[in-house]
Amino acid sequence: MLRSDRRDDRHRTQNFPVSIKGVLLAEGRVVLLKNERDEWELPGGKLEKDETPEACLACEILEELNVRVEVGPLLDAWVYRISGSGDVLIVTYSCSSVDFAALECSEEHSALETFDVEALEDIVIPDGYRRAIRAWVELSGGVRA
Repeated sequence: MLRSDRRDDRHRTQNFPVSIKGVLLAEGRVVLLKNERDEWELPGGKLEKDETPEACLACEILEELNVRVEVGPLLDAWVYRISGSGDVLIVTYSCSSVDFAALECSEEHSALETFDVEALEDIVIPDGYRRAIRAWVELSGGVRA
C-alpha cells in the first residue's frame, strides 16, 4: 500500500450520530439521568436535521426534565464509543434554569438525581461528562441556577 493510500484512508468522512447534552447546575449539584446502560448521563438528545444544537437541547431538556432552560456556552465535544452500538459525537453545553421545583424524570430514563459536583468520581458516568461538568463549575464559579 502506498503512503498516499493510507493518508486517504485517514481522511475519509466518518458519520456519527450527534448527541447534544446539557450541564445543569443547581446550588453546587448537577442534574443527571440514568439510561438503559445503567449509566448516569447528562440530559439531552439526538440532533435532528435542520435543528440547531441549542434548540435541540432546550427541547430535549423540557421533554426529559420538565424544565425550561437557557442554553449557554459550548463546553466540550468528544466521541463516545458505546459498547455494541458504535460511536456517538457528544457535544455539551452549559444550561441555566430557575425552575428546579418542576424537575421530573420522563419515561426515557429510569431515574433522575442531582449529585454533588465533588462526588462525581463515585458514580458511573463517562469521563467526557465529568470534563464538561467541571468546565461549567469552573466557568460559573461553582453555583449556578
